[in-house]
Amino acid sequence: MNKRFWHILKITLVLSLFVSLLSGCGAPAVKDTYPLESVNSSGNSTSYVYRAANLTVPEVADELMEDRTPDEVSPVDTERMFLVYPNELYHLQQDPDQPEDTLIEVDSKEYVQRNYSSSFLQGYITASILDSIFDVMRGSGNYRGYTSSKTYKPTQGQYRTATDNDKKIAPPLTTKRSGSIIRRGLGDSANTKKTDNGSILNRDTSSSSSSTKGKIERGKSSGSSIFSSPKKSTRPKTKFGSGRISRRR
Repeated sequence: MNKRFWHILKITLVLSLFVSLLSGCGAPAVKDTYPLESVNSSGNSTSYVYRAANLTVPEVADELMEDRTPDEVSPVDTERMFLVYPNELYHLQQDPDQPEDTLIEVDSKEYVQRNYSSSFLQGYITASILDSIFDVMRGSGNYRGYTSSKTYKPTQGQYRTATDNDKKIAPPLTTKRSGSIIRRGLGDSANTKKTDNGSILNRDTSSSSSSTKGKIERGKSSGSSIFSSPKKSTRPKTKFGSGRISRRR
């Protein structure tokens, strides 16, 4: 009896372990790290460029927002998007040499102030956010991003290929990828949708698909509703001398 009990127990444990392994093979949240390619740094003014292989700009934006919610996101675009964080600017650009890849440029606030053209950023970021980024400095540079740095050069030095030491110093850029892409705006995503103009910041203003506003319909039976149609009545029959009015039924 004891041998049979232990045999059944062993089989049960093996089956439980097997089932748990199978359930873990569904779609695990794998932390994917984007490789660092180029660097332009001087003190606190830093710019790191990472590569997201075989991903479009909107797809990378979704993954990054899924991991960390930005203060502002520029409208959806297949060539260029901006994600604004308190002390960083994420500039997502389609690689002109490898269009199937996206380059993720992570610029510090100091780098943006020293190099970017504020008039260029006005086409993507609201004025109030730009004011908080540039403070007193108004971005007198001509820089427009890594992919056009040969034409619109940064004021601060030049980009160079990332070394092993750079990869140790640079903060890792990671995102949790679960195999599905979920579009999110800012705050609650339940009432956020992509509009015709491509912006993912606009929200759906309709609160419900059925918006009945106190409408009273007559001529329909409504059970115990207090708005049911009244019964038809005839003129009351009166009798004189009795001091009483009676209603004919």
